[in-house]
Amino acid sequence: MQDLENTQYFRVETEPEIGVKEVLSTVYEALTEKGYNPVNQIVGYIASGDPTYITSHKSARSLIMRVERDELIEELLTEYIRTKNW
Repeated sequence: MQDLENTQYFRVETEPEIGVKEVLSTVYEALTEKGYNPVNQIVGYIASGDPTYITSHKSARSLIMRVERDELIEELLTEYIRTKNW
């Protein structure tokens, strides 16, 4: 019989946050391993929003879909500018 006088607790385990750099790195690696040109595939995804540009290998597709496309562009541009010392 349940104790209806006390509040029950329900806890949902959350997945750890993964940064945009880590997502891009994992996606790049997965695409390379599967024989795709990772730059072309990532550009195709960012331009169209179509997740089928990204392989499901290493859960790359589900990972990249957790990040907004504008965040991907921001990270790529920031890293490009940083390495070019603009």
